[in-house]
Amino acid sequence: MADELVHYDVVGGTATITLDSPHNRNALSAQLRRELGASLEKARDDDAVRVVLLTHTGPVFCAGMDLKEARGAGAGDQGVNEFPKILDQLWTSPKPVVACLAGPARAGGIGMVAACDIAVAATEATFAFSEVRIGVVPAVISLTVLPRLNPRAAHELFLTGEVFDARRAVEIGLLNAAVPAEELDAKAASYLKSLTLGGPKALAATKTLLSRPRPATPGDGFAAMNELSAGFFASAEGQEGILAFAQKRKPDWVPAGE
Repeated sequence: MADELVHYDVVGGTATITLDSPHNRNALSAQLRRELGASLEKARDDDAVRVVLLTHTGPVFCAGMDLKEARGAGAGDQGVNEFPKILDQLWTSPKPVVACLAGPARAGGIGMVAACDIAVAATEATFAFSEVRIGVVPAVISLTVLPRLNPRAAHELFLTGEVFDARRAVEIGLLNAAVPAEELDAKAASYLKSLTLGGPKALAATKTLLSRPRPATPGDGFAAMNELSAGFFASAEGQEGILAFAQKRKPDWVPAGE
């Protein structure tokens, strides 16, 4: 039996999903894709999970598709036919997902970073949309990357394939923060802690809200948004949050010790 390439662990409401295939720079091999998809599904279905941390072992977060597997394969056998599901799992997860990168990401690896709600990297991390340099197109990842990126930067970086650093990634909207390597874990932990303070159903609904198309004018959306807001104010979760605020205590969904 092949060694496990993706580890799944739950502590204190956080599901940590760790890519552990350093021999090929955590490339998206068939086995890794299969295990990653299963872990994301497990986190989605586990009521004990409040937030998800996507991280890695080794010096590279993810090098993109496993090109050794892709070599000589026909269009119907390429991993790109499976990869969209993983991006969709990250994008639509009702539990917020935080990506934590200690090292580089390329191509499909950047697609996963963009699909997460929050992303933090060490300042040493680098990025590149390297697809055009091997004669392929960053098609699938464009669906998660382009909503994040400054359009001018997207044109430059998609078309040139040039390497850019973590500070530039923050400037163009790919990352939330770039910090020294020794501060990376603490920065990711601070995001995770903040996320666990939100109501689980409110977080899921807010994720949906952030992804929905914007109405042509605010007036076109007020009726639907008022209905959504009123429903949550009247919900059990909303009433618990309001009562906890009045009583100067933490709501019942906040993990003990927070």
